Amino acid sequence: MLKRDIKVVENIGNVMKNEDFSGVVLVKEKDEVILESTSGYSNRAEELLNTVHTRFGIASGCKLFTAIAICQLVEKGILSFDSRLKDCLDVEFPNFSETVSVHHLLTHSSGIPDYFDEEVMDDFEDLWKQTPMYLLKSLRDFLPLFQNGKMMFEPGEMFHYNNAAYIVLGLIVEQKTGLSVTDYIETNIFNRCGMSDSGYFSLDQLPKNTAYGYIGNDDGTWRTNNYSIPIKGGADGGAYITAPDMVKLWEALFDNRLMGEKCTEMLLTPHVNVKEGVNYGYGIWINNHDDSIFKYHVMGYDPGVSFHSAYYPELGVKLAIPSNQNDGPFNVMKAIEEYFES
Repeated sequence: MLKRDIKVVENIGNVMKNEDFSGVVLVKEKDEVILESTSGYSNRAEELLNTVHTRFGIASGCKLFTAIAICQLVEKGILSFDSRLKDCLDVEFPNFSETVSVHHLLTHSSGIPDYFDEEVMDDFEDLWKQTPMYLLKSLRDFLPLFQNGKMMFEPGEMFHYNNAAYIVLGLIVEQKTGLSVTDYIETNIFNRCGMSDSGYFSLDQLPKNTAYGYIGNDDGTWRTNNYSIPIKGGADGGAYITAPDMVKLWEALFDNRLMGEKCTEMLLTPHVNVKEGVNYGYGIWINNHDDSIFKYHVMGYDPGVSFHSAYYPELGVKLAIPSNQNDGPFNVMKAIEEYFES
C-alpha cells in the first residue's frame, strides 16, 4: 500500500518540496484513500493554508464535464455525435466547413479556428490586452475571437487541440437545454456525483475555501491571476473543484451514474491518435502501455493554475492533484506513477 511505504511517501514529499508545490495530492485505491497531502497557501497575503477541502481552478481539466454534458444529450436523443454543427446551433460561422460535426468538436479534430492556439501562442495573458478578461462573462462573449476565422484544416484530418471547439459545444448545450452550460453541469453532473464543493465561480466573487491562483514574477515576487484569465469559467475551462470531488467524478463516471454504459463507452473510446501511446476520447486523454489502457486523465494549465487528475483502470486508483500556481502536479503525478510501475 502506498501510504504504508514510507520511502515512497518520502520520495513524493521530496518532489513536492523541490517543486515548491502548492495544492493538494489525493490518491484513492478502490474505496480507500491511500495518500492525502496538502502544501502551500490558498491565500498568501492572509497565510491561509491549503486543505483537502480547498477549491482550486482546474482550467482545461473541465473539458471532460462539457463532453459528459454532450453525451447526456446524445443519450436523450436530442442530438447525435454525427450531428453537424450547422444543424444543431443557430450561430453564424461564415468560414467554417459544413461538415464539422459534434464528434469533430469533441475530439479536437474539427479544424475550426481557435481563439487561443496553444501550439503557436505562448502567453494566455496576452489575449486580454485587446479583449478585457472581465468582459468574458458568457460563452457568446468569446465568439468575436474566432467566429469569423478561417478553417485550419479539413474536419477529421488531424488532432489539433482546440479551446474554441469546446466553447461551441457549450453553446450547443445552452441552445438545446435552455440553461447556461455552467448551470447545466452543476445540476446534471456535479449534483449527481455529490460534488457539493465544486462549481463555476466569478473571480470577483470567489466563495469561502477557494484558492487564489498565483503567478511568480521575474524578481521573485508574486501576483494573483485575477487579470490573467476570463472572469468566469465555462465550457472550455475554469471550473473550481476540490480534490475529493474530482475523485467522486471518476467514480460516478465509471459506475455509469452519469449516463448509460453505451455513452460512457463512447466517451472513453480512443477516437483520435495524438502521438505514440497517447489517444484522445471525448474530453479525455487516454494513455496506453503495452496495448492496454494505463490511464484516463485530464489536465489543465492557466496562469496561476495547474491540474492533473487520472483514473488507472487496472489498478482501481483515482488521483487528483490541483494546484494554485503555474506548475507542480505533473512531476508529483509522475513520482506516484513510478511507484505504481515499479
